[in-house]
Amino acid sequence: MKFFVSVALFFLFLNCFATAQTLIQDSCKTAASKDPTLKYDFCVQSLEQDPQSKTATTLEGLVLASITYAESKTTNTILKNKTYPPGTEPALSTCVELYDDANNSLNEALMNVKSADYKSANVDLSAASDEPGTCEDGFKETHAKSPITNENNVLFQKILIPLAFTNML
Repeated sequence: MKFFVSVALFFLFLNCFATAQTLIQDSCKTAASKDPTLKYDFCVQSLEQDPQSKTATTLEGLVLASITYAESKTTNTILKNKTYPPGTEPALSTCVELYDDANNSLNEALMNVKSADYKSANVDLSAASDEPGTCEDGFKETHAKSPITNENNVLFQKILIPLAFTNML
């Protein structure tokens, strides 16, 4: 009897995993078809690496997971790096503030999704998605080469995922 219960639980687990994987792929495909700046492969790979996203069974659950995942990328991203080239400190300082603003906007978006206020969540996510580009602009203004362009691009894509998903709710 134990064997049959174990087998049944195993197949139930596989079914849940397949459902979440299909939800991720289908949601990313739809979102990428509506927003050309969203990269389908990045969307799928990012969400399939996130434990919370892998267990989502609804689009709303996937939105909540993807916001939380994007939020995790705003904290300490800049401070994690080793040393930065001289002359980049003023722009980096501004970027730290911008990432903090993005984090606050993501927190607001999370609360708005939980209360089914998708329009407000969309506004919050739009605000958060502006911050990585504004960070890059700060380097251009000081004529310094940004040492965190990759981090800004990744953060932008991570925020773009839940932003595109909220347009589907």
